[in-house]
Amino acid sequence: MGLTMGDVLMKIVTDCAADLTKKEVEELDIIIAPLFIQFPEGEVNSNDITPDDFYQRLIKLAPIIPTTAQPSSGIFTSIYKKLIDIGEDVISIHISSGLSGTIESARLGAAQNPGKFVEIVDSMTLSGGQRFQVLAAAMAARRGEQKEFILERLSKIREATEVIYTLETLEYLQRGGRIGRVQALAGALLHIKPIIRVEKSDGKYSTVGKERTIPKALDAITDHIAKVYGRETPLWISVLHGRLAEQAHKLAELTQEKVNVSKLEILRISPILGVHTGPGIVGLAAVPIHLMEGLD
Repeated sequence: MGLTMGDVLMKIVTDCAADLTKKEVEELDIIIAPLFIQFPEGEVNSNDITPDDFYQRLIKLAPIIPTTAQPSSGIFTSIYKKLIDIGEDVISIHISSGLSGTIESARLGAAQNPGKFVEIVDSMTLSGGQRFQVLAAAMAARRGEQKEFILERLSKIREATEVIYTLETLEYLQRGGRIGRVQALAGALLHIKPIIRVEKSDGKYSTVGKERTIPKALDAITDHIAKVYGRETPLWISVLHGRLAEQAHKLAELTQEKVNVSKLEILRISPILGVHTGPGIVGLAAVPIHLMEGLD
């Protein structure tokens, strides 16, 4: 299916929590709203710092942890107005409302532009899970699919995606106030390696379990994925990490042993998410690959 004369162009907007690669952003012409990292010496646009540079600064700052700031509604107003002015409709897909106020800024920004030109989508997830939705929307938009088709596909992807990870320490989540229902594992149990997933019902964190070591936590992650999808469903797996490359490759190997992996990649977590997890994060996002096919 291709665009025909008179079709409305569709632009996809998201934020840097989607963990898109630079190549994906450029090839699919995706607009990335910035989130900001507030270091003691000043604010940095998360899009402008590499993961390695960020983690080096984070470690040097310890025990101080920087904070994050969502885009203002004015940033979104400006983004949407520029797109609307050139005749494009917008689907704006953002980090879970259960974890960030970014989507509220997007809604306020959209409200400043008259008419129903901007569709705001709560991904109800983040990182690799949000990335799947953004990629699917952008590929479908480039193919010329209508908004209703894209929104329906995003809903299916949202329901079928798992995002699950483990941490070397809960210290960063605890200090950043993002610990939520993981709170019971904090305090005296900071040495525990929690297995944390994003709940589909409210887009917040919950614990699947806890282990004493990262290797055992990686086993628990892959066991969870096998339980959810079985061994037959072909999956697109995105393994993501902060500064745990070796553990990320091990997680990739374990996943390939336990489920039907059709596509696999190993990516870095966005610095904006690394503020709240620290460098010691490794996990994955999984989605049945048939939901991502036929869109390009």
